Amino acid sequence: MSHHPVSPANRRNARKMRKAMTDAELKLWNELRAHRLMGLSFRRQMPIAGYIADFACPARKIIIEVDGSQHGDEKNRRADERRTDTLEKFGWTVLRFWNDEILRDIDGVCRHIVAAAGLIAGDAARAGVLHEKELTQ
Repeated sequence: MSHHPVSPANRRNARKMRKAMTDAELKLWNELRAHRLMGLSFRRQMPIAGYIADFACPARKIIIEVDGSQHGDEKNRRADERRTDTLEKFGWTVLRFWNDEILRDIDGVCRHIVAAAGLIAGDAARAGVLHEKELTQ
């Protein structure tokens, strides 16, 4: 994975954001943390290319953005589009979910993330078997 320099200000902001998660971010983080979602490894509030991604899976180059109502206005929507374009140029896939969507249908959100990662149940089972084999060797 290529690394981009992270400014001290961005690093501080990311740290602050980890401590002040919204209800929707917290609910999603509880599904993503500790490889809970099909063995995928996610980081929260990860600085990438000058932005701070809400959640990122570096291995699959997936970014998940959790959007509140402020993202619905025209100015923020255009800014989000520019952000997505920049991140996609660096090879990331950006998934966006509304707060309400996460709070009402976390299972559907998780299914969408798994599909975007290109995983199926068999992949997770094989990953679990490989992990168990590694532990016993």
